Amino acid sequence: MLYADEALLVVCKPTGLLAVPGRGAAGADNLHARLLALHADTLVVHRLDMATSGLMVFARGAAAQRTLSMAFEARRVDKRYEAVVEGVVAGDEGEISAPLAADWPNRPRQQVDAAAGRPSLTQWRVLQRQADATRLALTPVTGRTHQLRVHLQHIGHPVRGDALYAPPPLLATRLLLHATQLAFDHPTSGSRLSFNSPAPF
Repeated sequence: MLYADEALLVVCKPTGLLAVPGRGAAGADNLHARLLALHADTLVVHRLDMATSGLMVFARGAAAQRTLSMAFEARRVDKRYEAVVEGVVAGDEGEISAPLAADWPNRPRQQVDAAAGRPSLTQWRVLQRQADATRLALTPVTGRTHQLRVHLQHIGHPVRGDALYAPPPLLATRLLLHATQLAFDHPTSGSRLSFNSPAPF
């Protein structure tokens, strides 16, 4: 737990843990359930993929959930991620604009779909280049399912360790994607809160 008050909780989700309940008995252990055991009024505001680690905010009570959810929807929440991707990325920064839709025969995979996809935009900036990989700072302007992972695969630089979107052999023991920064207005006081979590890889 990084922060807790009467309106919200901020935590760092580990990789491999569901953010919210999933199917079957295995889905019963998830971050939301663990927080409910500590605070019975904990409600979900947003999600991270099971394989993604990093910062998440949960609301305490329906009023805070409504306010925080509206802030996410209106893009008043600043979200930043860090990833290590396959290959050496050309250029120092840029944008990926590619519409995304579910790949229904291959769920839960998503895909770039020019005809049926929803508009999706990711901004990226190079942090470090290695011999065969690049560390990127990522800002998802939109918040589609698997957006960062699909967009990076789309430009030929899948996230290292991505079992869904990177070609085998996987060159990491986990998905190298971490939510490093989260900033938003407090749902009660209106003051700006900002949190940072260094990438653990």
